[in-house]
Amino acid sequence: MRYAPDVCPRFQSAVELLGKRWTGLILNALLQGPIRFGALAAALEVVSERMLSARLKELEAEGVVARRVLTAAPIGVEYELTEKGRALRVVVDAIGQWAEKWVDVPDAVHHPKRRRA
Repeated sequence: MRYAPDVCPRFQSAVELLGKRWTGLILNALLQGPIRFGALAAALEVVSERMLSARLKELEAEGVVARRVLTAAPIGVEYELTEKGRALRVVVDAIGQWAEKWVDVPDAVHHPKRRRA
């Protein structure tokens, strides 16, 4: 299949952005609505705070995520998807549906905190 010359570079750029480690998990979490950094870090415990911060900055630079400094107590930072980011819902949902059908994961990965007897 042949693509128009301007499609392939756009597709490649999109795959490079969305294919970075942890980006899919971050997007999936942000699709639930605005969330403070600490709550996001706790929800994505497999991602270090340093990596989470770096990915959020990248997504913000691409216009996918908006960062808002909260000045009312408790002071903090909140992240939410922009319109551009919310448009990725169909992509994230499609990956989730594909994964449910085709990806096998060991039980320990499904329940990392569950202790085995």
